[in-house]
Amino acid sequence: MSGWLALVGGGEWQAGCAGFDGHLLAASGGDEVLVLPTAAAYERPDRAVETATRHFAGLGGRVRPVMALARTHAEDPELVAQVRGARFVYLSGGSALHLRSVLKDSSLWHALVAAWHDGAVVAGSSAGAMVLCDPMVDPRGGAFTLGLDLVAQVAIIPHHDTWSPEKARRTVHLAAPTVPVIGIDEQTALLRSPDGTWSVEGRGAVTVFLAGAEGTLADLP
Repeated sequence: MSGWLALVGGGEWQAGCAGFDGHLLAASGGDEVLVLPTAAAYERPDRAVETATRHFAGLGGRVRPVMALARTHAEDPELVAQVRGARFVYLSGGSALHLRSVLKDSSLWHALVAAWHDGAVVAGSSAGAMVLCDPMVDPRGGAFTLGLDLVAQVAIIPHHDTWSPEKARRTVHLAAPTVPVIGIDEQTALLRSPDGTWSVEGRGAVTVFLAGAEGTLADLP
């Protein structure tokens, strides 16, 4: 059992995201969104929080920032308790490698997974979406590395509408034939419902590649 999952291709908390973010807020059963700007730790995380606050205020929600910006913060009992009790957790974009280094095998990560299995909504955008999957696309060159494995045997290419076509092709062809690679456009969400059904919402498209060829959502685990 799990809650809703949203893998967003980037450009989070913009106008094109209002539809699916509104649906996720309603699905959470509350009006609070915990925002983890961890991936943006070196890119003004306060601005990410401000953007999220304005966006969700327009949807009738409110944002509580969880400023887990370094590894030590991911073991802070207060922050861990906040995530464990959350109904909607959103991981921002930024550096996927930094986000992974902060969360991997941490108390905060275990709290997020437990909250999701208890029915909480979990969303990640760009770097946030990449690390939720395993394998994870390495943003430096498009090859693969370890992710956090909330969703196994799926890899994400965020910003697919602006990603280097050459790097995207390299990623697709490096993938194991049984691992779907999913290109997600900006301001677009690939959603997984609690019953495991996948769907797409937002302004752009989602493209599935399997064994080097274009596939469908039916190919996703």
